[in-house]
Amino acid sequence: MLKGTISLLAVAVAAPAIAAAEAPDAIVVTASRSGDGTKLANLPASVTLIGSEDLVNRQTRILSDVLRDVPGVAVSRTGAIGGLTQIRVRGTEGNHVLVMIDGIKASDPYHGEYDFGTLIADETARVEVLRGQQSSLYGSDAIGGVIQYITLTGREAPGFSARVEGGSFGTVSGGARAAGFTDSFDYAVSASAYRTDGTPTARHGTRDVGSTSVGASAKLNWTPSEILKFTAVGRYSYTDADTNNSESDPTSPWFGYTVDSPGVHFVNKAFYGLARGELTLADGRWTNALTAQIADTRRRGYDEDGFDYGNNGRRYKGAFESAYRFGNEAIEHRLTGAVDFEREEFQNLVDSPYAFTGWRSTSNWGLVGQYELDVNDAFFAGASIRHDFNNRFADVTTWRAQAGYRLPMGLRVRGAYGTGVKNPGFFELFGYSDGKYIGNPNLRPEKSKGWEAGIDQVFGDGLATIGATYFDSRLTDEIYTSYPPPNYVATPSNRTTKSKQQGVEFFLSANPLQQIRFDLAYTWLKARENGVEEVRRPKHVGSLNLTYRSLDERFSTTFTARYNGRQTDVAYTDPSWIPVRVSLKEYVLVNLNAEYRLSEAFTLFGRVENLLDENYEEVFSFATPGRAVYGGVKARF
Repeated sequence: MLKGTISLLAVAVAAPAIAAAEAPDAIVVTASRSGDGTKLANLPASVTLIGSEDLVNRQTRILSDVLRDVPGVAVSRTGAIGGLTQIRVRGTEGNHVLVMIDGIKASDPYHGEYDFGTLIADETARVEVLRGQQSSLYGSDAIGGVIQYITLTGREAPGFSARVEGGSFGTVSGGARAAGFTDSFDYAVSASAYRTDGTPTARHGTRDVGSTSVGASAKLNWTPSEILKFTAVGRYSYTDADTNNSESDPTSPWFGYTVDSPGVHFVNKAFYGLARGELTLADGRWTNALTAQIADTRRRGYDEDGFDYGNNGRRYKGAFESAYRFGNEAIEHRLTGAVDFEREEFQNLVDSPYAFTGWRSTSNWGLVGQYELDVNDAFFAGASIRHDFNNRFADVTTWRAQAGYRLPMGLRVRGAYGTGVKNPGFFELFGYSDGKYIGNPNLRPEKSKGWEAGIDQVFGDGLATIGATYFDSRLTDEIYTSYPPPNYVATPSNRTTKSKQQGVEFFLSANPLQQIRFDLAYTWLKARENGVEEVRRPKHVGSLNLTYRSLDERFSTTFTARYNGRQTDVAYTDPSWIPVRVSLKEYVLVNLNAEYRLSEAFTLFGRVENLLDENYEEVFSFATPGRAVYGGVKARF
């Protein structure tokens, strides 16, 4: 059912055609600590690049939506836009994925993971998704992989752009960007906002659950000489989102189900900053970079009586990286060393005499070594190792080795083996909710090891690329929720058994004609925790994106279909608070959008989301929005 009207307000520049997903010439920076970009076609690792053009073609407003198009990725949002949104990669947990924004580690230090519900898409950006164990490069969190969201520089995408749109559910959103460059300086400043009245998220409820999200970003680069470069990044995000609680009255027939909860909402504020200086010597062969960054996150929860809970988290991080390149035209070597320091601070603001509300902290030093080899632009190999010294947990060493070979006809085979680690978060260690949850300060870090093997084929000088990857991983010391007697209050513990994740990732990207492009992704996953199917990780996930553009490039339309197979979740419908396993049905989300360029400056656009009005749940008993229509105009100068 449509709710609200279409508002045709807007101004925004169509983003430039940056490398699209799986394009062979696309450059990826996340897979190396050297600071260099590497061709996607040359990386032995499993990487997906979602380019700026992809974000524009799919009219992406909520960044997590486009991650549904990445092989190996499962997305679950708690009800409405703005609700807690978790990303799971290759069957791992949401806190097993390292998230970076413009090189800044962005996870909430208190919760130990990043909430993608707080990230709305900028006007000009791209996303790199590096799958598999990457702790040897980045330390804790990177068990399932690394997701990096990168805003483009003023040199990459200069000009002014703006966009405003409106539509169903009382939704208004917009964004603006200004960017430019001189010989030695470039800048890019952008801001985005998304406001919606929302829809009911309780199965039998009527309360609309809305949200307001705002994001602002600035990126500056100054190159005073050929050998010296300085970079500064700042980002602020704000989300005020309604939410519904579960019924807590054991006598109610809806006990454990999501119910209308008037006045319940949370506010999340985050600031991220980075400063980097890079010195290049030896005719460009030797680079040295010093980086400092900060992440400051604050979350407050409210009910109809006012403040209910809250937490603060801060992360200070510094890194020194030195990379040396040597060899000849046939054989190229790259050797990188890095030293990382990270200090995380956290505070729980729960109003209870039994909860510690002071600040706690954890510090970590990491030493990294990485070697990369390119032989005749056909054989590629690499290895990395890292040792972490932690003041709270045992020291750990992680490593990874990978290699790939491309035959003359465009066929490439590749493989990798790696290990990973995830330190417990503050909530797991010290969190407290009276009668419901108690943290466990004796938790050990989770550890992972696994391998992958893949094959890719490029046709017609990049007109089409097809590929498949098999992966197999084992997780030990997995942190799970136990209910020990005599009180059976939930508390985290480490498992003594192994958890297993294995699966197949498939993709097909093709641009057979100038007017047509399509991208297909599919994942088959088998994830078992102590022999039992993992929750919120469907066995089958797939997506199709088909874009048509007229010969005069004035009109374009994109059809998107995203399939999410049946999945398991847990429901706390037993008065003892012990979870019951439930099954959530499969669903298909279909979007259709179009745009028409009126002139060089102005473009009209519109889209329909959930075209088939699918009734589905991603999280048990949280209802989701139905069909919605949006429209607007964007401008470019």
